[in-house]
Amino acid sequence: MTAWVHGQVQGVGFRYWTKTQALELGLLGYAANQPDGRVRVVVEGVRSACETLLQRLWSGDTPGRVDLVVELFGPARGGLPSFEER
Repeated sequence: MTAWVHGQVQGVGFRYWTKTQALELGLLGYAANQPDGRVRVVVEGVRSACETLLQRLWSGDTPGRVDLVVELFGPARGGLPSFEER
C-alpha cells in the first residue's frame, strides 16, 4: 500500500510515529517527506495490517494534523528489509 498523507505532517514526529505503528503491525516499508509537504508512506505486509495502519493514519491520534490520506493498494514488490524514515 502507498499512502500520501496531507496536512501538517512534517517536522512533528509523524514519520517516527508511522514507523512505530508499522513495526508493531509487522509491516515493512518507509515514510518519506515529500517536497510539497506531504508524507509518502509505503508498506508491505498482510492486507489487514495495511488496512489497520491506514485507519491509524486517519485516527486523529497522529503527531501533527492529518487532513487527507490518499491510498493505493497494489502488489508487493519486495526489497524492503525493515521500516525506515526517509
